[in-house]
Amino acid sequence: MSDKWLEWAKRIQALSQSGLAFSKDVFHRERYEELRGISTEIMQEYTGLEMKKIKDLFTNEEGYQTPKVDVRGVVFKDNKILMVKEKIDDQWSLPGGFCDIGLSPGENIVKEIKEEAGYDATPVKLLALLDMNKHPHPPQPYHYYKIFIQCRVTGGEAKSGVETKGIGFFEEEHLPELSVGRNTESQIKMLFEFLRDQRKETLFD
Repeated sequence: MSDKWLEWAKRIQALSQSGLAFSKDVFHRERYEELRGISTEIMQEYTGLEMKKIKDLFTNEEGYQTPKVDVRGVVFKDNKILMVKEKIDDQWSLPGGFCDIGLSPGENIVKEIKEEAGYDATPVKLLALLDMNKHPHPPQPYHYYKIFIQCRVTGGEAKSGVETKGIGFFEEEHLPELSVGRNTESQIKMLFEFLRDQRKETLFD
């Protein structure tokens, strides 16, 4: 039930932000601000994030709200998958992060793999485009789409970045402790299906 409340809160936040973006009436804007405040209180209750952090996130958002985009690099070597250890939680994820303005998804993942794992890479195939809400991630204040792109290493060497503290290749049956806000076990196992079947079609929600 808590996840349902969180879903409603995110919807209220999106509607209030859109209202603030388009409404010029001062009274309507006050009502939208109040709605945004209510959504912030609900999110604080169900995500455990500090109220100030949630407010800062939302007050920096402008315009019509759409899902945020997270891109993850999928690199296989000797039947193992590349993962990096996140400094923020000491858990493991595929290299990646939010897509930056001005870069395509492919350009973003090349940048992320280099920054987080030290490798030069070339994108070769879009494996999956997933809606975070349809997978067993912990509750999040925003709605995310996750893009998984298979890449081939072309150079470089293993090297941790500003946000990472470890790099490794892991077998499907011996995965490390995962940073489930970034990737789940079921998603990693789904990606190994592409290793076994090179003709497998792109998946999407």
